[in-house]
Amino acid sequence: MVYGALDIGGTKIAGALIDSGGRLVARSQCATPAQGSAEELMAAVDAVLDDLAARPEWAGLSCLGIGCAGPVDTAAGTVAPVNIPSWRGFPLVDRVRAHARVPAGIRPVLVGDAVAMAAAEHWTGAARGVDNALCMVVSTGVGGGLVLNGSLHAGGSGNAGHIGHITVEQNGPLCPCGARGCVERFASGTAIAAHALESGWVPPAGAAPTAAAVAAAAREGDARALAAYDRAARALAAGIAATIALVELDLVVIGGGVAQAGETLFGPLRRHLDGYAVLDFARGVPVVPARLALDAGLIGAAAAAATGLPGAGRGAPGLPAGRP
Repeated sequence: MVYGALDIGGTKIAGALIDSGGRLVARSQCATPAQGSAEELMAAVDAVLDDLAARPEWAGLSCLGIGCAGPVDTAAGTVAPVNIPSWRGFPLVDRVRAHARVPAGIRPVLVGDAVAMAAAEHWTGAARGVDNALCMVVSTGVGGGLVLNGSLHAGGSGNAGHIGHITVEQNGPLCPCGARGCVERFASGTAIAAHALESGWVPPAGAAPTAAAVAAAAREGDARALAAYDRAARALAAGIAATIALVELDLVVIGGGVAQAGETLFGPLRRHLDGYAVLDFARGVPVVPARLALDAGLIGAAAAAATGLPGAGRGAPGLPAGRP
């Protein structure tokens, strides 16, 4: 028995077959034609499925999960990724289900990419065995997924836990989502680099002005780079504290490219969180780095499918730690 998974983002379309222990047994990947037509994008997805279906393990396929950049609509099986403009209300679940090699009895399960990351970290990563956790991706955007009472909580549309669009400054900068002062406008990699540049930071000669370059400068003591990460950490802390107050958490897991800054991010984040999470039940919630990296989206999509989230055609019993 194997679980199938797709992970679709603005840069790559990946697919995998994953065993019951969360280990990849086959993998396929191609570049995302993000500016292509809807059918060109679907052709790339089909090519990944073709590649997986050629593997002997495909014969043991028991379910198929899809993690996709959002927004997604789990109930409708449609996607409208911000970074894939030709997919607006695209019926991804039905199109994958119609692939000639997908068994007739399998209905693909769709989740947002950050929810998939949460499922992966709960299954085999840093949140394994934890009943209540927020798992976040801090990268070019900021997303999240929730584990509540031991089960992945995707929400009715599959977007629950989207912490990047919690407002943390009422009169803050306008976010592309239409709101003001969202966490993402302060804490994404793009926002960190932009703020550092605005404050006068200059990347090394020949280096791109990225969040990673800002982190390197911060480690060398550059005050402007340190301030950019402190600003990001403060926004993250405010959003995390609000989430803790709302649902009570045992753990916060943070992954994504920005999290690779290590203590440059986690140090001020924990310090600011102490100032925001002041209620007795909210204090002292650990904030730790994610354990899974590039394959988290695939592992999480498989886990979501195995647990039968909405769209699977069966109940959602939750994901026991260590096994779907």
